[in-house]
Amino acid sequence: MKRNDFFKIAGLGVLSIPMMSSLSKLGRLAESFEETKKMPVLFLGHGSPMNAIEDNEFVQGFKKQGESLEKPNAILVVSAHWETKGTFVTAMENPRTIHDFGGFPKELFDVQYPAPGHPEFAKELSELIEPKGTVLLDDKWGLDHGSWSVVKHLFPDANIPVLQLSLDYNLSPAEHYALAEQLKSLRKKGVLIVGSGNMVHNLRRVDFSKINEHFGYDWAIEANEKMKEWILADNHQSLIDFRKQGTAFDLAIPTAEHYLPLLYSLALKDDNEELVLFNDEPVAGSLTMTSVRIG
Repeated sequence: MKRNDFFKIAGLGVLSIPMMSSLSKLGRLAESFEETKKMPVLFLGHGSPMNAIEDNEFVQGFKKQGESLEKPNAILVVSAHWETKGTFVTAMENPRTIHDFGGFPKELFDVQYPAPGHPEFAKELSELIEPKGTVLLDDKWGLDHGSWSVVKHLFPDANIPVLQLSLDYNLSPAEHYALAEQLKSLRKKGVLIVGSGNMVHNLRRVDFSKINEHFGYDWAIEANEKMKEWILADNHQSLIDFRKQGTAFDLAIPTAEHYLPLLYSLALKDDNEELVLFNDEPVAGSLTMTSVRIG
C-alpha cells in the first residue's frame, strides 16, 4: 500500500488537519535557520555500542554517509534507547554523553561527544506538533548511545546541534508514524533527522560466541527480507502492522523500541523520493544492521 493511502485506510484522516497546520508553520519554524533544500533522512542500524570505537564495515558505511551529507543546521535523533511516558525533546544547551550500557571496555566509557544542544529549536519543535502539549521539553536526558555512537561517525567534530526525540511507549505504531509525519517541514530548514535502532533486534537470541560473524537465523533473514521488500515498495502499512506479520516478525521484534525509529524515518519520505539501503548484513544470528537513506 502506498503511504498516501495509509491515513484513509487506518482511519486516521482526522490527523490531516493538524498535519497541514504544522506544514503551514514552515515559514516561522526555527527562525534562526535559513531555509534549505530538502535534507535527507536516515535510519541507522546502530548495533553494538562498540561500533562507536571500532573501524569495521558498518562504521565505514556511516562515515560514507557523513561524507556525502551537506552540513545540517541541526540533527534530530529518534533513538531506541529513550523511552518515556509522553514524548519529549532535549532542550538543554549542552547535552551530556550518556553511557547507557555495561560490560564494555573503559575506552568506550571514555568517549565524549560534546555536541551542543539548541533550546530555541527544541521549543519551536514542541510548538510544531499538534495537538499542543504533545511534545514536552526535557532538560535531564542528553545523548544516549543510540545517538552519539553513530552521529560521531557522521560528524566527528561535534560542532552541530544535536537533539533527541523520545519514544512514547503509550503510542501505537500508527500513532508514532502520524507524529513523525508532522516533522516533515524540518527537512527544509536544514535539519537532518536520524532514526537509530535495528530492524531485527532480539538480544535474548544473540549468539555471543559469534558476535562479530555475519549470519542470521532463518527467521531473522525472513523478517529482514520482507521488511526491505516493503520499504522499497513504500508499503508502510504492512510495516506499521508488524504485529500481524507472523512468527518471524514476533522473533525479530520481541519489543518495539529498536524497530519504531524505522517508522519515524519512513514517515518522512515523499512519494517517488530516492531510497537506498546500506550496511545490509545480519550479525550474530538475531540482529541486522540494515540501514536506510531517503533522499
